[in-house]
Amino acid sequence: MSRTTRVILVAAAAATLGALVVGCSSGSGASTPAEAVGDPAQGGTLTYLEPQAWNTLYPPSAGFYPNGGIVNNITDRLLYQNPETLELEPWIATAYTVNDDATAYTFDLRTDVTYSDGTPLTAANVVKNLDLFGRGDTERALPVSEAINNYDRGEVVDGDTVSFFFTAPSPGFAQAVSTITSGLLSDATLDRTSEQFGPGNAREIIGTGPFVISGEELGTSTRLTAREDYDWGPPSLERQGAAYLDGIDVVVASEDSVRVGTVVSGQAEIARGIEAPDEAQFAASGLTLHAAGTNGVNNGLSFRFREPWLSDLRVRQALIAGIDRQQIVDTLFTENYPLATGALASTALGYIDTSEYYVHDPKKAADLLEGAGWALNSDGLREKDGEVLTLTFNEALPQPRSKEVVTLIQEQLGDLGITVDLYAGDMAAQTAAAADGSSVQVYHSMVGRADFDVLKSQYFSKNRNALLNFAKADGSIGDAQLDSLLQEIASEPTTQKRQTASAAAQEYLAENAYILPIFEEPQVFGLTDKVQGFATESVGRPSFYSTWLVG
Repeated sequence: MSRTTRVILVAAAAATLGALVVGCSSGSGASTPAEAVGDPAQGGTLTYLEPQAWNTLYPPSAGFYPNGGIVNNITDRLLYQNPETLELEPWIATAYTVNDDATAYTFDLRTDVTYSDGTPLTAANVVKNLDLFGRGDTERALPVSEAINNYDRGEVVDGDTVSFFFTAPSPGFAQAVSTITSGLLSDATLDRTSEQFGPGNAREIIGTGPFVISGEELGTSTRLTAREDYDWGPPSLERQGAAYLDGIDVVVASEDSVRVGTVVSGQAEIARGIEAPDEAQFAASGLTLHAAGTNGVNNGLSFRFREPWLSDLRVRQALIAGIDRQQIVDTLFTENYPLATGALASTALGYIDTSEYYVHDPKKAADLLEGAGWALNSDGLREKDGEVLTLTFNEALPQPRSKEVVTLIQEQLGDLGITVDLYAGDMAAQTAAAADGSSVQVYHSMVGRADFDVLKSQYFSKNRNALLNFAKADGSIGDAQLDSLLQEIASEPTTQKRQTASAAAQEYLAENAYILPIFEEPQVFGLTDKVQGFATESVGRPSFYSTWLVG
């Protein structure tokens, strides 16, 4: 039996515009959180604008930012990941143990936690949560959490202790239980189907968090109300007890101009998704910006190498050499969007610099295309065996200015004779097309997760499969070595070995010209100065527990 290492967690030191007007805040008049908490009636309701509507509140599927913005505020997690240091700290679990090969974890639990429906959080309930998230349920169409690897089972040790076991090392599990994808839910909520986690059912999703969903207008708004009895926030936070706010109105405002104008005019307090061209408006008095890093896989392109036009390494290398990333950043973005130097953000766990593979060199690009047999025809287009080199990119609707990014790339590659098409369609159409290499050969995306496993989440064949390395049609794997490298990241038991495995995978992605990272993507929020204490979790989702209003 392997020796068990004891890990004691010590807390660190301390719609339409008219509809939006109706939802505006009743200001608290308090200048400090201490004053705000002195009279709960002065807490006020904050109006928060989202670019898109949420589509599920099932935690393992909460990676989509509109989903996560709600799940983050209605659920607690076993551990808390400090967004500044990325260290794991206590929350619902006060301590945990992990064995040497990371195949067994034991957590000590608080015993004073309740769900918003009054039911207690118990050891059995915690096991039920992780059993569902770690295994999924195909009959109810509930997927496995991509943050949890090699899960076997959970066990109740006693009334305040639980253990979890894995079929192979799962070194990322501690971080996984700090993310919204492991948000704790009541027993009744865990019995729901995928459809029952969707729109129209928001008030039935019960967590232990500082807010509870108290209202829902389909596709338009969701109301969160603070729990007066909440008293188990992360110990490292200065705020303890109930949230300062009375509630939050989460309002969908898809038009950039509406979100910006509503906050600038003071009819809402905060909006997510402030585009780079609008940032300057928040330099005015009474306004501010909050740009939160996402600490994961950078905003960039995945080249589906199993597709005929991209199967030649030289063509992929030519695309990389032909795309001017610096021009994209300088033309479309601000200093909040640093040029990527590798697959991962420079703040991410496991990051290495692979920028030497991503140098803009149009002459090299042209030479590579010629060498691969793609010659310029009389129309100035790259042609081979009677076929014109044409590639389709998706529009990444959740990502900032994706259409403009692809349009600029269209011009850059057009100068080399490569035709770029942009796949049109709403979120459902984009999601379906992105899963089909014949529809989308170059996939624009990013993933935020503050753990080594984020690389596996994005590129592994059984996770997001961004490169379409796994072909659903025949179940084949195009590059088994890539899958093996990614699996190592999630299976090596020590931090040092995970760092080495991550570096190897990043180097392999770069050497094979599978990806082109463009920039480190932030989540940019625009706020009025009435908003105090606003924070985000480790990948930029809003946390309103410590927020209060002034004025």
